[in-house]
Amino acid sequence: MNGLFEAAVEVQEFLQDRGWRFAIIGGLAAIRWGEPQATQDVDLALFTGFGTEASYVEQVLGRFRGRIADAAEFALDNRVLLVSASNGIPVDISLAGIPYEEELIGRASPFCFAPGVSLVTCSAEDLVILKVFAGRPKDWAAIEGILIRQGAGMDWGYIGERLPPLCALRGEPELPARLAELHRQVRQGG
Repeated sequence: MNGLFEAAVEVQEFLQDRGWRFAIIGGLAAIRWGEPQATQDVDLALFTGFGTEASYVEQVLGRFRGRIADAAEFALDNRVLLVSASNGIPVDISLAGIPYEEELIGRASPFCFAPGVSLVTCSAEDLVILKVFAGRPKDWAAIEGILIRQGAGMDWGYIGERLPPLCALRGEPELPARLAELHRQVRQGG
């Protein structure tokens, strides 16, 4: 098993042993739904809600080493806990709390990447939403790969209902139109 999958399985087992709700997002999910890509860390969303984050952070830091000084304080201020798996692979844990994040985690499903490596990842639609929201050039490249590979299987109604309010909150209401244009280009073959 490669180190990235080893780290993801280790963290997933820790979360599952506690009955915590989570989903792997980011590069590993993109490998499931899009084009193969290089990724060097494990990204996941852990549903903590609001007001109970400190308990989750404390337990995670009791098992995994923080990657920065004051990792707990950083996590509570920024809603991202930065830790390392026992093999040194970086793990970014988003502290999920809003209803959309809870829905994303509820829609997650297991996927067998290799023998002995079954990971709970977010859906293709939720990954597209997350990547649009992140908006970096590499995210748009990943979105294109997902659209090419998933084709007509995507639930555009789901994306269309959830993406615009998130983009409006970010102050970038034009992002859904950019996604629609990319979708059109992929359907037309370029």
